[in-house]
Amino acid sequence: MANHLETAKKVQIVSMLCEGSSIRSIERITGVHRDTIMRLGVRVGEACKKIMDEKMRNIASSQIEVDEIWGFIGAKRRNAAKCGAYGDIWTFIALDADTKLIPSFVIGKRDAYHAKMFMADLAGRLSRRVQLSSDAMAAYPDAVERGFGSEVDYGQLVKTYSLTNLNKEAAARYSPCEVVKVEKTIVNGMPDVKRITTSHVESQNLTLRMHCRRLTRLTNAFSKKRDNFEAAVALNFAYYNFCKTHSSIRMTPAQAAGIEASAWTVAELVERCGE
Repeated sequence: MANHLETAKKVQIVSMLCEGSSIRSIERITGVHRDTIMRLGVRVGEACKKIMDEKMRNIASSQIEVDEIWGFIGAKRRNAAKCGAYGDIWTFIALDADTKLIPSFVIGKRDAYHAKMFMADLAGRLSRRVQLSSDAMAAYPDAVERGFGSEVDYGQLVKTYSLTNLNKEAAARYSPCEVVKVEKTIVNGMPDVKRITTSHVESQNLTLRMHCRRLTRLTNAFSKKRDNFEAAVALNFAYYNFCKTHSSIRMTPAQAAGIEASAWTVAELVERCGE
């Protein structure tokens, strides 16, 4: 039964999912069985995918940053084959640097196929020429050309990492090596070199990890099924775009982008998801 929970309880559960609570912690606090919580999360997340797809159209952005965030399903890559798990999974994220809106995301492998899918989706949601910034992922230049053609001003931020004591550092701490050099490269069009950056979207990646339990590092809260992972990410992006007031712009990204006149409450989000 899809609607045996009271609306107030659904709102409480969805709010906690969007604020980084684990399934079992929500179970302990609300008294709702974890299987019911997971089913609700999947239903709402799948509805959020549709909401995002419908609302993120004709976006008049001028500056977009893109990046990828790593996660895994079932097991990490080195163990995935042994247990039949999906393994590593990446979420490609586009962020409007001015409005903080996330107009597009694609979930898959960090490869040329999904990079092309991502850029095609992003290009189809924008209404004007943009300045686009990315990291130095090798698949991006071709993906951007296929998605945008010549109608983009595109630059890459190329970071060089220290190789000194690489293995020792990797074993001692859970973080990338020191960045020793950063170069800005013009790939297509005439981007403003000063605005070639991925700082805003990288900051958003941290926000996503803090708010989406399935992406929190060094925990056992990872997804066991791809459908559950995709639903959780979609729910968090919808909450971020439509419900959460961004501290730097003092409104939701959807308001800043002119998509919505006011912020949604979580209750409104749940209602729009058919719950």
